[in-house]
Amino acid sequence: MLVREKILKTKELSLDDFLMNLREKGFKFEEDVIGFIYFGKQYTAASDTIIKAAIEITLKTQKKFDGSFYISLLESLKQNNLISKEQAFEYAEKIGLISK
Repeated sequence: MLVREKILKTKELSLDDFLMNLREKGFKFEEDVIGFIYFGKQYTAASDTIIKAAIEITLKTQKKFDGSFYISLLESLKQNNLISKEQAFEYAEKIGLISK
């Protein structure tokens, strides 16, 4: 599979499949964390794309899942009307959470 095809496939994953993919990579979330992820989705009415970006940014910056960080980031992404993973990561760079 070409790298581009792999990236596109990852982008198209549902939230459930995305979480399963993370599990296969070694991120084993307890049921309470999974519940919290879905709570954040309902609470913010964010798209799966933004939810997945928030999870990725949370894991990159915190090195583990931090629920309060995740919710705060998710709220910020929604308030700034970000709709793509690229926009979410650019925003995270802009506010100093991650670097290029």
